[in-house]
Amino acid sequence: MASHQHYYVPAQSKWPIIATIGMFITVFGLGTWFNDMKAGHPESHGPLIFFVGALFLAYMLFGWFGAVVKESRAGLYSPQLDRSFRWGMSWFIFSEVMFFLAFFGALFYVRVLAGPWLGGDGAKGVAHMLWPTFEFTWPLLHTPDPKLFPPPKEVIDPWHLPLINTILLVSSSVTITIAHHALRRDHRGPLKFWMALTILLGLSFIALQAFEYHEAYTKLGLTLGSGIYGATFFMLTGFHGAHVTLGTIILIVMFVRILRGHFNPEKHFGFEAASWYWHFVDVVWVGLFIFVYVL
Repeated sequence: MASHQHYYVPAQSKWPIIATIGMFITVFGLGTWFNDMKAGHPESHGPLIFFVGALFLAYMLFGWFGAVVKESRAGLYSPQLDRSFRWGMSWFIFSEVMFFLAFFGALFYVRVLAGPWLGGDGAKGVAHMLWPTFEFTWPLLHTPDPKLFPPPKEVIDPWHLPLINTILLVSSSVTITIAHHALRRDHRGPLKFWMALTILLGLSFIALQAFEYHEAYTKLGLTLGSGIYGATFFMLTGFHGAHVTLGTIILIVMFVRILRGHFNPEKHFGFEAASWYWHFVDVVWVGLFIFVYVL
């Protein structure tokens, strides 16, 4: 223990190599899948390659984080390493903020600049010559080239499923905060209850968004191919849905650790990191609800 008082340096690990292999296979499979879809190849190996890569990543995450948990439980981590974990999680969330800002920026560019230019407005309104009869409105229910990009029949009403999902996620931020306070007071019973409720709210959000996507594709004609409105809608809400799914998995892992007696009022950064991430996806959804669904 004397050698770990300042900073614990683990032994050589296989996990970074497995992570690299898994990420390469996953991205290669995804690229193959998309290219085959575009080329019209019905029997693509892309999904299988992607699934194999995802299995590699799942194995890596389970093993690597399991090793970190064992080291933490063994008392090998010093206050300095705890600060390193906090800085690492902070920078990770910052990178995720910039990731979503890029997509929000694309939405802003289309709605405020590129779209009006194609409609004949502004200093670059000469672009209107491309489609002289096009009039820009948002949501874009009349695309410049309906044959190439068939527009949606209608858009999703923000005051039904999206509003319910907003209530679910905002409520989940409250429940996980209550669970955190219970952990700080070492009240294990309330901690388990509020964590279970948070997970239930997250799963409900995912289920409702899946139902919303099904309605959009089958009834509204709102797809990834329905012009820039469909592309921005599914890129923003789809990536957010992926983050909620990942966050829910993280919360389930934290819940299992709680059931096994992990964490105490003084040392529970794993739980804190999960709650930080969950609050982040909640804030992003509020922005999505306002700028994608309502405005």
